[in-house]
Amino acid sequence: MKTKAPVTKNERLDVTIADLTYQGMGVAKVDDFPLFIENALPGEELTIQVTKVQSHYGFARAVTWKTESPDRVKDVDKTYRQTGIAPLQHLAYPAQLTFKQHQIAELFSKAHVDVEVAPTLGMANPTQYRNKAQVPVRKVKGQLETGFYRQHSHDLIPLTDFYIQDPAIDAAIVKVRDLLRQFEIPAYDEISDKGVLRTIMVRRGYYSHEMMIVLVSRTQKIPSQAQLVDQIHKALPEVTSIVLNVNAKKTNVIMGNVTRTLYGKPTIEDSLLGLTFAISARSFYQVNPQQTEKLYQMAIDKAGLTGKETVIDAYCGIGTISLALAKHAKQVYGVDVVPEAIEDAKVNAQKNHLSNVTFEVAKAESQMAKWQEDGIKPDVVVVDPPRKGLAESLIDSTAKMGPKKVVYVSCNPATLVRDVVRFQELGYDIDGAIQPVDQFPQTPHVESVTVLVKK
Repeated sequence: MKTKAPVTKNERLDVTIADLTYQGMGVAKVDDFPLFIENALPGEELTIQVTKVQSHYGFARAVTWKTESPDRVKDVDKTYRQTGIAPLQHLAYPAQLTFKQHQIAELFSKAHVDVEVAPTLGMANPTQYRNKAQVPVRKVKGQLETGFYRQHSHDLIPLTDFYIQDPAIDAAIVKVRDLLRQFEIPAYDEISDKGVLRTIMVRRGYYSHEMMIVLVSRTQKIPSQAQLVDQIHKALPEVTSIVLNVNAKKTNVIMGNVTRTLYGKPTIEDSLLGLTFAISARSFYQVNPQQTEKLYQMAIDKAGLTGKETVIDAYCGIGTISLALAKHAKQVYGVDVVPEAIEDAKVNAQKNHLSNVTFEVAKAESQMAKWQEDGIKPDVVVVDPPRKGLAESLIDSTAKMGPKKVVYVSCNPATLVRDVVRFQELGYDIDGAIQPVDQFPQTPHVESVTVLVKK
C-alpha cells in the first residue's frame, strides 16, 4: 500500500534544518518525511515552500529565515550556487571540514563498521586552487560567451571569475574568448549540432606556470586557425602548448579522440612531491596540487615502505603515485586503462630517472588477475579508483595476492565503505584512523586515505 506524503506541492511550512546531505543540501523532516532544501544549514529555522513531492522524499525552497546558523557565510555570489561551482560557499570553511569528516563517519556507522575518522586536512586558502578548467563556449544573446551551465540545464551563465580556479586560468579564458569574438569563430550550438567551438580547456602548472590551451572543436579545423593560435600565444606568454581536440559527435562528453598540437609541445610540465610530470591534454592529473601533495604523502607514509617492497598501483594514471612510491620501494607496477596516460607515465619515469617501475595499459581488475596468475606477490597494493570504486574482481585478486597492506585513496565515501566491507570479508581490517583530505573546498566532495591490513 502506498503511503501518502505528509506534505503537498506549494505548501508553506516552518521547519528546522536537521542535517546536510552529502550534496550539501539542508534536510528538514516532516513526520519523518525528508525535505531537501538548497542553501539551508543545520540548526536554521525557516519558512519553506514545497516544490516537488516524491513517494519517500521531497524538495523545497527557502522563503524566509527565522534564525541563521553561526556557520553561515554572508557575502556569497549566487551565480556559484546556480552553476553548482561552489555549492558549499555559504558554509564557513571550518564547518565544511567538519561536514566532510562527519560524512565519512556517518556512512561507516550506517554500515556498522567501527572506525575512527580523523579531522579533515584543509587548505590555508580554500579558493583559487584548481589548476584545470573546462569551460563551455556558447552563443548567448547573439554573442560568443564562456561560462558555466545553470544546474540541471544547458543554459550557459556567462562567467569570468570562477572563484575556485587559479586566477591566471580565469584571465586566460577571457583572453581566448575575446580572440574568438575578434576572429568571429562560431560557438557550438547543441540543438542544431552546428557551429565550431565547443569548449576551452586550460591547464596550468602550479609550480612551473606552464600553460596549455585546448580548443575543443566540432570541426577538423577552426576558421582563421593559424592567426588565432598566433594571437593566443602572443597574448598569453605563459602558454607553451596549444592543442586542438576534435569532437564531432552530438554528445555530452567534453573531448573527442583526435588531438593535434597547434603550437609548442603536446604536454606541459609540473612537479609534485619533487618529481617532474609531463601532462597531456587528455591525461588525468589531480586538479588541486597543494592538497594532492598532502594526500599522496599520506598514502606513501601509510604504506610504510623501507625500500625492499614490491608495490602495485592500480589506477596509476600518468604515474603520479607510482613514481612517488618508486623512490621508497624495490619495484612498482602500475596499471591504467587510458593508453595516453600510460604513455605519459613511461615518459615521466624516464624524466625522473626511475627504472624500478613497470606500466601496463589494461583495466585494473583484469591486469590484477593476470599479475596474480603470474605469481607477482606485492607487499603493498595502492588503489585510487574513480567515483564508482573498485570492481569486486579487483578486490578478490588483491586478497588472493595477500599483500600485507592495502592503501585505499578514495574520492567517494559511499563506494569506499562498500569496498572496505568486502575487504573485511576477505580477511583485511582497517588500521588506524581514516584520514580525510579536502581536495575540493567549497564543494561536498571529499578524498580520504584508508589503510587495510591483513589479519
